[in-house]
Amino acid sequence: MDEFQKRILFEDNHLLIFNKKAGELAQGDETGDVPLIDSIKNFIKRRDQKPGNVFLGLVHRLDRPTSGILTFAKTGKALARMNEIFKTREVKKTYWAIVEGKPEKQSDRLEHYLKKNPKNNKVTVFTKPNQDANQAILEYRVLGNLDNYSLLEVDLFTGRSHQIRAQLSFIGHSVKGDLKYGSKRSNPDGSISLHARKISFSHPVKKEEITIIASPPPDKIWQDCLKFDI
Repeated sequence: MDEFQKRILFEDNHLLIFNKKAGELAQGDETGDVPLIDSIKNFIKRRDQKPGNVFLGLVHRLDRPTSGILTFAKTGKALARMNEIFKTREVKKTYWAIVEGKPEKQSDRLEHYLKKNPKNNKVTVFTKPNQDANQAILEYRVLGNLDNYSLLEVDLFTGRSHQIRAQLSFIGHSVKGDLKYGSKRSNPDGSISLHARKISFSHPVKKEEITIIASPPPDKIWQDCLKFDI
């Protein structure tokens, strides 16, 4: 079986939901590296023996060093409807994050204001409204503790750039491997230990409720986290 086929978590005539590896580029950027969207288009073209171009629209983004669920639309109609679902926040996204240290609170709601600097591609966190800063809200709960790290489950209520990374760093618990936001050391493969674990929404055409779960990377620390009673 093709390696791409194994990582397809859901597919029908309208959507394709994929388990992205850390380090894969979701869509083209200034690096010039081949983005995942182009690779999947080529895969579908070969698999389905399509003579013409394959339509594939990226519904939402994931930072390059992050792993997990990435949603694509296979038709223009599905893309427009999925964009609306995300815009109106009729989607539930859950992430897993391995963070440094042990949070004092087993669960908490974080509300901040984030402002991104395009020059260094980094977000600044404010506790009060600030000019050009966007409100960012998430909730986390601790799923388990390792010796020096904790596994958090994070529910996003806003979809700001670098939101989880910046907010968790601000409360003193940087995502493992995330040097940009204060992690003490990098991960060997350049990834950060942030994984888009689950997504739930109403199908844009069939209107059925869909919930998709993505397995975390095969690294030992992620496999150790899977042993928690969760």
